[in-house]
Amino acid sequence: MTFTLPNLPYAYDALQPYMSKETLEYHHDKHHQAYVTNGNNLLKGTEFEGKSLEDIVKGSFGKNAALFNNAGQHYNHLHFWKWMKPNGGGEKLPGKLEAKIKSDLGGYAKFKDDFIAAGVGQFGSGWCWLAVKGGKLEIMKSANGESPLVHGATPILGCDVWEHSYYIDYRNRRPDYLKAFVENLVNWEYVDELFSKA
Repeated sequence: MTFTLPNLPYAYDALQPYMSKETLEYHHDKHHQAYVTNGNNLLKGTEFEGKSLEDIVKGSFGKNAALFNNAGQHYNHLHFWKWMKPNGGGEKLPGKLEAKIKSDLGGYAKFKDDFIAAGVGQFGSGWCWLAVKGGKLEIMKSANGESPLVHGATPILGCDVWEHSYYIDYRNRRPDYLKAFVENLVNWEYVDELFSKA
């Protein structure tokens, strides 16, 4: 399969003031497009041609760093755009997901604190995650383009903490970006959809 850049599921200015039109134009049109272009070029002639994106990400991890970096970031960003929506975030979660966050992570408030802490604590570029591993929810973090997918888990929510994701809007204030993401942007319905399949 070849990689293609999806359209954003909302207008470029739909996530303001928490994520600006300028950030989305650079992040989606330039950065994500680069992962797609580079990934397609690196895929040609490899054993991974014709495989699903998940298989390419898992199969290239630790074997083909250049392909993995671009395929991994393509996978992460395909979900990242859907993990946000206008008027998202907050504490109103679908019932089963809310119950699971309570039982596995100590409730929404603790989840929020721990998720933000994971993102703040990721040194350099990377992601923070809510993932399902062995039937339980876990908060994880990863460097660069890695995701829970290559560590035996299924990501159901991720926040991009590469500087291109927030620097135009927040400069060096990564904690403020993460707080805004959880409180105002998260598309809990999409998280719940992934949770129900995990």
